[in-house]
Amino acid sequence: MSGRGRACRAAAVLLLTLAGQATPALAATPPAGATVRGSGVVTWAASAQRLGQGADRSYRLIVRVSAGGSDLRVRLSNAYGDRPLTVDAAHAGLQAEGASLKPRSNRALTFDGDHTVTVPAGGTVWSDPLPGRVPAGARLAVSLRTPDARGPATGHEMALTTSYLGKDADPGGDADTGWTLTTGSWWYLDAVSVRPAHPRTGAVVALGDSITDGWGSTPGRDRRWPDDLARRLRADGTGVANAGISGNRVLTGNNGGPSAVRRLERDVLSQPGVRAVILYEGVNDLKAKDPASAAEIVAGYREITKRAHAAGLCVIGATVAPFKGWLQWDPDAETVRREVNRRMRADDGFDAVADVDRALRDPRDPERLRPDLDAGDHLHPDDEGMRAIAGSVDPASLDCRR
Repeated sequence: MSGRGRACRAAAVLLLTLAGQATPALAATPPAGATVRGSGVVTWAASAQRLGQGADRSYRLIVRVSAGGSDLRVRLSNAYGDRPLTVDAAHAGLQAEGASLKPRSNRALTFDGDHTVTVPAGGTVWSDPLPGRVPAGARLAVSLRTPDARGPATGHEMALTTSYLGKDADPGGDADTGWTLTTGSWWYLDAVSVRPAHPRTGAVVALGDSITDGWGSTPGRDRRWPDDLARRLRADGTGVANAGISGNRVLTGNNGGPSAVRRLERDVLSQPGVRAVILYEGVNDLKAKDPASAAEIVAGYREITKRAHAAGLCVIGATVAPFKGWLQWDPDAETVRREVNRRMRADDGFDAVADVDRALRDPRDPERLRPDLDAGDHLHPDDEGMRAIAGSVDPASLDCRR
């Protein structure tokens, strides 16, 4: 086979025959039933949020997978929809540049053998496995068409990645023809899984707020701390899923969506192949208008830990980083932050602790971020700060053999 032939064959991403397993999912609150997972290991995810209104259009959504593998599947979400969502075309391919794809890499996805699928209001649907292999770290383009979407749309607002829209664009095409608009959000797509080469390979989910979501990192460069962690873990094939939502809290829902306690089922336990969760939340609870106490935040951590343990997952708690200089900082919030961190380090039920506070604080003023790791608002780390967060996670802690 020629070099060009081998390249084309490698680019032919394996697009799956979607086995349409409609699973209950959250709209505003989590389902009460048992967790239903897709097969394989989650290699990319973005937590569902309510976006704008649905429309008759095509989407070309660009995501970077973490772990590589075969039998690629995608999960479509209509979590915030108030009516069924029809997708009459779905494809997956490898991005070349912009909205254009590598030649012959774009393959049709099917759902229970059908090219059209209807996702129930409040629900999700997994695709069937697609034969072929996706390389680790690949830029995957998932293209969808929603011919009659109306009402609230579901997606993820802050993608920090450019994706593409088109009224008449062909999801099955390779060229950038018809993709006339760009979007900084992901629409309807909330997870991708693969079947890794080694059967014991698992995944880790980062459950967090805007810091986990990537605020402060360079847009378009995949420099969120879960991205950095994925690069560290690439050699052993571990998948990394980002379940960060800007503004999210441990205890109470707000414009950052359901609390971490409420969305644990949807965003962590329902993901396939998960063996560990890194819990990095709390700053929004303690700096809120009606702030939570240290005891309340730790009680939320304990509930999440208990439920994750019951599902067989390891739980790594991440200490809360300093934020003096942010508008909502005050000495009382600092006292709560330090108490939360003290109790986390004293082993409050976690399998391990990632000491993000120690990694990011200024040695000369421990109530502040290090200036060289501060994105500029004194709360969110920059690219180097994101790398420091990832570096605080011990890879050995992600497999505690529960």
